[in-house]
Amino acid sequence: MFANNPFAALSGVLPANAMQIYLVLMVLAVFAGTLYDVMHKGSAQYFFENWRKSKNNGASPVSGGEMVALAVKTGVVDVLASGEFCNPRRRAAHLLTMYGFVIYVAATAVMVFGYPTPATPTPRIVPLLWWIGGLMICLGGYWFWFFIRVDVAAEGKSPLRLMRADLFVLSLLGSVTLGLIWATLQSRSSAGATVLFGLYIMATTVLFGSVAWSKFAHMFFKPAAAFEKRVSDANGTRSNLPGPADKPELYGSARQQPRHY
Repeated sequence: MFANNPFAALSGVLPANAMQIYLVLMVLAVFAGTLYDVMHKGSAQYFFENWRKSKNNGASPVSGGEMVALAVKTGVVDVLASGEFCNPRRRAAHLLTMYGFVIYVAATAVMVFGYPTPATPTPRIVPLLWWIGGLMICLGGYWFWFFIRVDVAAEGKSPLRLMRADLFVLSLLGSVTLGLIWATLQSRSSAGATVLFGLYIMATTVLFGSVAWSKFAHMFFKPAAAFEKRVSDANGTRSNLPGPADKPELYGSARQQPRHY
């Protein structure tokens, strides 16, 4: 099961390039949705205005070398390590989901475009990575959904409470979960595999087709925002926020540590 390419078996019931066309359409949907989100919310305009204000009002100009160092630090700390999350549980769940998504999508693309039919045997490592990526998404996503969400962990809300902001994580979990179940049934030649494949495609279409209304597009904005924040700290503007205190707390605090941020 873990060594079989589930998409190659579809060539018996679908044209060999059907899934390839579908993936291209999903990529276009992400591009169009992100572009609409940028235009509708004015994200790019807001970012460049902040950048211009930070550059003009900075007390100490940032050199080219410092800019490169800040860009590298942003990539390593804020992007690769999700450094914006102070809570280790929240960071772990985010990293599991993020890297699982990257592995899962990359393995899907390799299987669909590189080995679309049983005539081109798929290397065993590729489907295995697809499964590993999918299980990482499920582990991180369900952990977040049931135990880490702000309204659940801090406000005592029901884990089943739904909001529009939940569209991304729910569609992602739905797509991946249905995909793994479909692959399992298909490997056993189960009659229900066709139904699960249809549900899998529906959930995946919602995931990539709802970019303009979900939090999917924020993954493209966060690195730019994190970089701008580091530059504003370096040149002294600090996004109009006060600087750090001269001395740390002397007597500590009885306040409980936050569990949800």
